[in-house]
Amino acid sequence: MEAMLLRIEGHTLPGLPGVRVAVQVRDKPSELLDPQSADAAAVSWELPVEPFTTKDGVRTLRGRHVQDGIGGRFVYLTWGEAGADGTGFAMFRRAKLMMSGIPEEVLAAGVESGVLRVRLGLTDAKGMPVCARLLPPDVEWSALPAS
Repeated sequence: MEAMLLRIEGHTLPGLPGVRVAVQVRDKPSELLDPQSADAAAVSWELPVEPFTTKDGVRTLRGRHVQDGIGGRFVYLTWGEAGADGTGFAMFRRAKLMMSGIPEEVLAAGVESGVLRVRLGLTDAKGMPVCARLLPPDVEWSALPAS
């Protein structure tokens, strides 16, 4: 299988100073990809992933940032507080961006183009950082043309 990109685009952030959101490396909660400010207008990450088919015949993705746990494959969006000097990261909440929410035709188009995009709001109904399992309609999956 060919490598492709998963582009995660977050909008509607909670606007909390000193709070960061990042993508966690598989099975390594202390290894984070590009922590970004929760008071930014938008955030994004690009993850190399590989499409594959499970033993059960399910088409999905795998890669350095894709977790494999109960309920299927997902990417952790990890929320944490920065230290007083603006560095460090003390995790307090995570959300699971579920790969099972990718419509089959969108995954196929993403494999074809080489770029799969997901857009999601990052603030919950109470104005706090989003957490729990993230699936459509709370996330919007699409394929992007190759650049």
